[in-house]
Amino acid sequence: MEFVPARQIVARSKEDGSFYSYDYNMNLYRGCCHGCIYCDSRCDCYRVEDFDRVRGKKNALEIVGRELRYKQKTGVVATGAMSDPYNPFEEEHELTRGALELIDRYGFGISMLTKSPLVARDTGLYQRIAHHSLVSVKMTITAADDELCRILEPGVAPTSQRFGAIRALADAGLFTGIALVPVLPFITDTDENIRELAAMTAAAGGKYVYMETSVTLRMNQRDYYYQKLDRHFPGLREEYVRTFGERYRATTPRHRELRRILAEECRRHGLLYKLTDILAAQKKPYEQRQLRLF
Repeated sequence: MEFVPARQIVARSKEDGSFYSYDYNMNLYRGCCHGCIYCDSRCDCYRVEDFDRVRGKKNALEIVGRELRYKQKTGVVATGAMSDPYNPFEEEHELTRGALELIDRYGFGISMLTKSPLVARDTGLYQRIAHHSLVSVKMTITAADDELCRILEPGVAPTSQRFGAIRALADAGLFTGIALVPVLPFITDTDENIRELAAMTAAAGGKYVYMETSVTLRMNQRDYYYQKLDRHFPGLREEYVRTFGERYRATTPRHRELRRILAEECRRHGLLYKLTDILAAQKKPYEQRQLRLF
């Protein structure tokens, strides 16, 4: 794996109250080799050349350690929105594991978003961080069926293996659930997919299903996505063009019905699905620990 220069890795977040962003954002790698056909990070606006090739950031752990040590205020570090911190190279280079050790050392929390079962390797580290700060581990899962998953996300472990990692995290007492993001119009926007994913989340010990019913299509990413539709779902490109035209967001026409079904299934299985409830629930254990501390 090639390593590229970096000046800053842990940056102050520009968003607040989002499912993805917290006090700080961290990206240890550039690019991603999961090959997800819908990935918005492939868009030229993010200026990541040759996006499907993973590069590590040179001296990443030295930079992260320095930045965390000199932050005026601790907080929660979010990672995983731009490139998966648990790409295949992580198994050897352990940049994510090293960053988690530094996050623990300097008293920060972590919000992890990944598609990889490798996240379960660091269960003990997440438990250590949870003793003093907020920990939230989110697994992106879009299709209940493994075969469909292999088409949509060819470079990552299938759905069944990801739920195995959720089970390991949940058994360790960590707050975890799934990000059903995005829902792909005319592909994954079926009643069966939503119902099965809710049931599978509950069976694995997850606490929530967070769903976004739009896929982002802009610039070169639209062309890439349509090429994949032509290959795997012949004729579907024309349906997208007729339905969405040049819109930036392609929202499934069934979004209201799917939200009703998700709410129904989550209530049935005792899962959270509203963003405000998910955010409140993941903060609660940390707030309780802080109260006991004082």
